[in-house]
Amino acid sequence: MSEAVFSPANGESAAVDPLPLTGERTVPGVAEENYWFRRHEIVYARLLERCAGRTVLEAGSGEGYGANMIAGVATRVIGLDYDVSAVEHVRAAYPRVEMIQGNLAELPFDDESVDVVVNFQVIEHLWDQAQFLRECSRVLRPGGELLISTPNRITFSPGRDTPLNPFHTRELNAAELSELLVGAGFRVEVMTGVHHGPALAELDVKWGGSLIDAQIQRALAGEPWPAELAADVAAVRIDDFELTAEDIDASLDLVAVAVKP
Repeated sequence: MSEAVFSPANGESAAVDPLPLTGERTVPGVAEENYWFRRHEIVYARLLERCAGRTVLEAGSGEGYGANMIAGVATRVIGLDYDVSAVEHVRAAYPRVEMIQGNLAELPFDDESVDVVVNFQVIEHLWDQAQFLRECSRVLRPGGELLISTPNRITFSPGRDTPLNPFHTRELNAAELSELLVGAGFRVEVMTGVHHGPALAELDVKWGGSLIDAQIQRALAGEPWPAELAADVAAVRIDDFELTAEDIDASLDLVAVAVKP
């Protein structure tokens, strides 16, 4: 059955089959996934102005909702993903995005051909993170920006050397992400993080100290969610999160802006 996929940037919908929810990526329009979707969406919303009037490559565009948001302000948006089904989905659901299938380890673009590379919640999935960042530097014009986000290893997989998420190869803390970016020739202009705002902090208390853990426990149990938990998760909005450089090691996700000299 086809479903309407909502386009956050312009309010339009396209009747296409939604991508399956596999745990590897988040998708819009799923009530139980809403917390994670909004937690990803805030980064697009807060960094959107850096894409205005520019040629933007989203490397690892996934479901495509973010690339479509960027298309509302950018001169040109190119999406790149290795997953053929994701590529086909974006082409059908978000026609403003120029979608290409390709490998992030060898970006299929000319040197110095884009102004901005966006890479949100992707680098933790890659085996050769340094090679990918060198490729980002290669395709960026001088002065171009890499906008990147990734789960903070300290809070996402606490006390572990290997990631909890089976789709992740290596998670990073702020110092490790900075080191990778500098090693690839970037200057780190901004290093900030996603935190729960007051409303989510209240929900943490309400659900035994962690709204995240409450969701994970119900998902692992394979049972229907309590109605109250489902309602609380479905009501989360991007403004319930905060983006701040303070207490970076306690952040949920790291968000960096890196500039090619």
